[in-house]
Amino acid sequence: MAKLNLRRLLDISRNFQIYEIYGEILDAESCKVGHINETYTATYDQGGTLVRYIHQRINHEVFRQPEAVMQNYMRVTQHLRAKLVAGGVREAVRRAVTVIPTHDGQPFYKTADGEYWRTLLFVEGVRTYESVENESQAYEAGRAFGEFQRLLVDLPGDRLFETIPNFHHTRKRFEAFQTAVENDPAKRAASIQEEIAWVREREHYCDVILKGLADGTLPERITHNDTKFNNVMLDLITGKAMCVVDLDTVMPGSPLYDFGDMVRTTTSPTLEDETDLSKVQLQMPVFQSLARGYLDGAGGFLTSAERSLLAFSGKLMTYTIGMRFLTDYLNGDIYFRVQRPTHNLDRTRTQFRLVESIEQQEDAMQRFVDGL
Repeated sequence: MAKLNLRRLLDISRNFQIYEIYGEILDAESCKVGHINETYTATYDQGGTLVRYIHQRINHEVFRQPEAVMQNYMRVTQHLRAKLVAGGVREAVRRAVTVIPTHDGQPFYKTADGEYWRTLLFVEGVRTYESVENESQAYEAGRAFGEFQRLLVDLPGDRLFETIPNFHHTRKRFEAFQTAVENDPAKRAASIQEEIAWVREREHYCDVILKGLADGTLPERITHNDTKFNNVMLDLITGKAMCVVDLDTVMPGSPLYDFGDMVRTTTSPTLEDETDLSKVQLQMPVFQSLARGYLDGAGGFLTSAERSLLAFSGKLMTYTIGMRFLTDYLNGDIYFRVQRPTHNLDRTRTQFRLVESIEQQEDAMQRFVDGL
C-alpha cells in the first residue's frame, strides 16, 4: 500500500473503537475482493495480541444511501449473533460479521469529503473460493445461505431498507432489454437476432415469482441477494461453512432469488464467460448437494409454494443475468466490466446454455427437492 494511503487509512481507523498501541497500524494491505467497495486488511497490536480488522469504503455511487445500508447491516448482524448465542452455537464471533462502531457509537464514519467507511472484525482461520471444487463445498454453501435466511425470519422491527430497488425484478430487466433492442445504441442488434429471439421466447419466466410475491402466494423474506460461492467463508481445517459475508444487498426479497443464484453460480464447472459452450451444463450431483444443504440450513421455514419453485428459480436467475449481459452488450458495454469486444456476448451465451441445461433437467431437479 502506498504511504499516502496508509496514512489516510490510519486517520480513518482512529475514528473506530480499536485499541491502538501508540496509534499505529502495524501492517495494512489492499484486499482485492469484490468489485464495488475499496477494502483493506489492517493488523493491530492489542496488548501483545495481533488482531486484524477490515476497513472498507462503501461505494456510495452504487449504494446511494450508505447510512440506510449500515442500519440494515447492524440490525442483521446483531440479530444473527444473538440467535447463534441463544442457540448455544460455539464461536459465534466467527459465524456472523462483527461491525466495529465509531467512538460515538455509529456503524460508519463519514469523512469531511463525504466518504463512508466501516470497520469489521477479520474472521480468522477461514478462506473463500471463487468456484465450488466438490460436492461437499456445494452442500456447505447451500447450508450457510439457508441458515442465514432462517435465522433472519423473525427479525423484529420495520421492513429493511431496499439498498438497490428492483434488484431482482425480472420484468423490469426484460423491459430494459426491450428498450436496448429498440434503440440499439451500439448498432449490434442485427448481428444477434438469434439471442434476442431466445430471450423473447422465454418472457413468460419473468413474472412467476413476481406474481407470487404480489398476490401473497410467496411470502416476502429477508434475503442476501448476492449468493455467489465466494461470499461463504469455509473453515481452513474442517471445510465447514462459518460465515456469510458481503451484506450490502441484504434486503426484502424472495429466498428463491438466493437459491436460484446459487444454482447459477455453483452447478456448472465453467467460468461465467466460458466460450466453449459444450462444457456448460448443470451437474446434477452438485445441484443435489446444494439443495440438500440449503434445505438442511433453512429448516422448515419455507412454504410448499416456495419449495415447489426451487428448480425453476435456478432457471429464472440464470435467464435474468444472461438477459442483463445481453442488454449491456446492446448498450455498448456500459455497466459490466469487459476485457474484449464480445465479452458480454460470451457471458450471455454461457448463461443461455446453462438455462437450456436446466430446462432439460428441471423435472428431475424438482423431483429430487420434493423428496427431501
